[in-house]
Amino acid sequence: MATYLVLLWEKMKKIRVGIFFGGRSSEHEISIKSAKSIIKSLDGTKYDIVLVGVDKCGCFHFGKEAIACNMPLAARMFDDLCQCNVIVEEISADLPQKIDDRISKVVDVVFPVFHGTFGEDGTVQGLLRMFDVPFVGAGVLGSAIGMDKDVTKRLLRDSGIKVAKHMTFSWYESDKIFYENITAALGEIIFVKPVSLGSSVGVSKVESKSDFNKAIEEVFLYDNKVIIEEFINGREIECSVFGNEHPEASLPGEIIVNSDFYSYSAKYLDKDAAYLQIPADLPTQVVKNIREIAVNAYKVLCCDGMARIDFFITGDFQIFLNEINTIPGFTEEISMYPKLWAASDLPYSELLDKLIELAISRHDREKNLITNFETVF
Repeated sequence: MATYLVLLWEKMKKIRVGIFFGGRSSEHEISIKSAKSIIKSLDGTKYDIVLVGVDKCGCFHFGKEAIACNMPLAARMFDDLCQCNVIVEEISADLPQKIDDRISKVVDVVFPVFHGTFGEDGTVQGLLRMFDVPFVGAGVLGSAIGMDKDVTKRLLRDSGIKVAKHMTFSWYESDKIFYENITAALGEIIFVKPVSLGSSVGVSKVESKSDFNKAIEEVFLYDNKVIIEEFINGREIECSVFGNEHPEASLPGEIIVNSDFYSYSAKYLDKDAAYLQIPADLPTQVVKNIREIAVNAYKVLCCDGMARIDFFITGDFQIFLNEINTIPGFTEEISMYPKLWAASDLPYSELLDKLIELAISRHDREKNLITNFETVF
């Protein structure tokens, strides 16, 4: 029977996956690294790949040749993939020269590997919904919620999930941001963050008024809203989730940080600044609680497909949910999301299979919904 299924699969048309990567956000380079890992790990017997690179100006480039001309960093990153049997050569006869509804004629499903704004925040997800193309990961609403730390924390808090105390200000409220008032409410040590960025870009740990003023100025270079949070003295724990109607959570892992906090540099530039302990060394009941909270938060925040959920755990095992990442890093070497699933007996390539299946399943379900009121009569 197994041999028959293999032969049947070989006769079937392979699924053509559009890998969207790059983008306009400050996490452009990390997106390219994630895309490279995914491309290397997709099963060439099941999938063909169409590369869709988005440069820092927001322009779309299709195929290896276009990317090589317009995105030099991506071209260098992908040089060693030239012999990879899952890479499709330029399909000039079919490929649209602009990103419009014809994209649905070129790919069967899209795997967006954007991190941050203009890709992880619902913008590209809305575009793909308009094109009627299945895509991996959260939909428009879940992506938008997950990108906004303020909205995320309010929804979690109202659902009974513990989050750090915090205050949020928009750029036009700068005259209301007083260090003394904030530290009186949140404590002497605080974290200052852009509301809608990831990878710890623009994040500062603040312990003095002078550092506070610099941190606020830096945030408003990246974002129009700042979130200021209390410092929670706890271990940094992460949990991976995937699924649509019935999400599942992986075993949790711990980030052991050798620097002041888990900054952008610690995540991507300094290999000695942090390491991952997978699975985390936690009591069985605490692991169970984390996984249950992760799944609950995933549902509360309207997620589909996948997400990585980050926690702080105090010495007495209080669990605080820090934030959610709806397109987590996918670098095979350092990214926690695939590593946690590997530790939960789901290898990288099989994880990619499941995420693509979830994308197509959701799209099939949505296509059955009535979108034209006149068809009711």
